Parts: sequence; C-alpha cells; structure tokens
Amino acid sequence: MKVLIDTNVMIDVLQNRQPWVLHGTSIFRAVAVQQITGCITAKQIADIHFFSRKLFSGQDNVDARTRQITGRILSLFTLIDTLASDCRDALGNSNGDYEDAMLIAAAVRTGMDYIITRNMEHFKGSAVPAILPADFVKLLRNFSTDTRA
Repeated sequence: MKVLIDTNVMIDVLQNRQPWVLHGTSIFRAVAVQQITGCITAKQIADIHFFSRKLFSGQDNVDARTRQITGRILSLFTLIDTLASDCRDALGNSNGDYEDAMLIAAAVRTGMDYIITRNMEHFKGSAVPAILPADFVKLLRNFSTDTRA
C-alpha cells in the first residue's frame, strides 16, 4: 500500500504534538518495517526542514540537527517530485488550500492509495481518498489481521 502523508502528520511526530503523535508514530513504524510505502513530496521536505529548524531555534548546532532530522526523514520515506504539472493541476482544484491541492495532484499522478491527513476539509473531493491518521492505523490493524488469517 502506497500512501502520501500530509505535512501536519509528519510535524505531529517531529514535534511530539499531543494527542496526534501516537497515531503518527504508528504510521512511521509501518513505513520503517515496510508494511506500507510512505511518501512525501519534494515540496513537503522543504517545509519539514523549515519546521525542524524552528524546533531547534536557540539551541546549539541548529543547522546540523535540522539536517540530521531531514536526512532521517529522507532515508525512511519515499520522496516524490513535485512537478510543474502538479502546480498547474492544483489551480483547478477548489479545495481552498493550494498546497494541499498540490498534494492531491501529486497523489493522483503517482498512484497513491490514500492521503493521510488531519485536515480532511482540504481533501474533499480528492480522487485519492483522504483518511485520518487514527482511521488509517485502524485500517492497518485490520489489514494485518486479515493477512494473517
């Protein structure tokens, strides 16, 4: 199963945001053990780097620590390119959030099974189904149980 993970889910884990970190961590683990293929876009990695930098603001070695986090993310998740066509296709999406419309366009182009997000409102009408992290974790549990039977 191939999923595109929204930036808010990634940041939940990186910043230990309660109560969402629990489900986000379960998704990260599923990616780590190759139960699923977790993907992010090139646009998202820049945002994740930016938010990671803010996390370490005022501390020693901010750049080195941020690059370490970014490197770990890149080693765990499959990075998909953000193409000019994604940017153009996003203009035709009336979801109210251009960045999320770009995610939808990239998810469609790359054949994702789901977009995992906490912001369902911005993914209404998406050709790729959006799913809450908690619901996706339940889906994974049911999928694991079904495949063992």
